[in-house]
Amino acid sequence: MSEKPITVMIVEDDEIAARIYEQFTSKLEGFQIIATATTGKQALEMLHVVTPDVLLLDIYLPDMNGIDLLREVRKHFRGIDVVMITAANDVETVREAIRGGAYSYIIKPIMIDKFMSTLEQYANTRRQLQQHTTIDQTAVDKLFTKAAHTPATKTVETVATLPKGIDKLTLKLIRDKMQETTQSMNADDLAALAGMSHSTVRRYLEFLVSINEVTVETFYGTVGRPERKYRWVPQKAAK
Repeated sequence: MSEKPITVMIVEDDEIAARIYEQFTSKLEGFQIIATATTGKQALEMLHVVTPDVLLLDIYLPDMNGIDLLREVRKHFRGIDVVMITAANDVETVREAIRGGAYSYIIKPIMIDKFMSTLEQYANTRRQLQQHTTIDQTAVDKLFTKAAHTPATKTVETVATLPKGIDKLTLKLIRDKMQETTQSMNADDLAALAGMSHSTVRRYLEFLVSINEVTVETFYGTVGRPERKYRWVPQKAAK
């Protein structure tokens, strides 16, 4: 018998963002979107009808702050987990999300790899908790320190072995090309400049974003998928 899917409710007033979350969540095995709300009031009304396993919750909602909604969920729907997805990057909001028991906190503009890995990690945590009636301290430590397994902010020079799929010489070429311009560029622009495929360049750019050598902004157009533009961060340049 197959496992019961992890049910998801999206609470997001940006229609384009909500569609992106739905699209990529549906690509993950074992997840099922069951509802989408655009306001806090609408979300609370839905929660009296359907009970998702996890909420993907924005902070900036038209009628209330997402942290207040998180508190309401904790008060009345304690069995629901919450992943915050928001542009709010102030320390106090993050602190309140932690106090409110959020499982994770993703800052916009989101990286799709980060979004999907967070949901996969959440699914793995649920499986571990469902497979046992008791648990030892080592296993508990791993569950409560999941953030410690996320790659830390560092430059490539401090890493003995690069991640799988990242070649040292290709990485240097991408770095050099990014440093040649002060303008933001998308993966297609850089691919043409470097003479590489879009998929290869995108992989290296996302790696540089993950170690804070490159910043990324997402632009939502009226047609087609969102465009991600990358910019080199001079103070993080490799020596």
